[in-house]
Amino acid sequence: MTGPDASGDRQGTGDGATLWALLFPTEPLLMAGKELKVVWRMTGSGDFSISATGPDGEVVKPVWGPEPHGGSNWDRPGDEWGTGWVFPTAGCWTLNAVRTNGTGSLVLRVAE
Repeated sequence: MTGPDASGDRQGTGDGATLWALLFPTEPLLMAGKELKVVWRMTGSGDFSISATGPDGEVVKPVWGPEPHGGSNWDRPGDEWGTGWVFPTAGCWTLNAVRTNGTGSLVLRVAE
């Protein structure tokens, strides 16, 4: 599980794909109720969709995106998208990414 420090990029787990996330926090911690921008790189093919499942089973979608990105200098494999998230509660959130060929997930810990 990734801790509440949101600096840097993170590698998720994948099944038939690799998944990377680049976090852009406005604060040093991932905080419930605060927007977090995440840029994703994922291998595989087909459309990209993503949702997050919280500690109580609540499922949320991004508040914006996914938006395809082009011309990035972030050197990770796969196609790139941007998303915006507001996690309503603290705890561990599992972000689940799906393409036609391949899935991936990343767990983030969100503080109060």
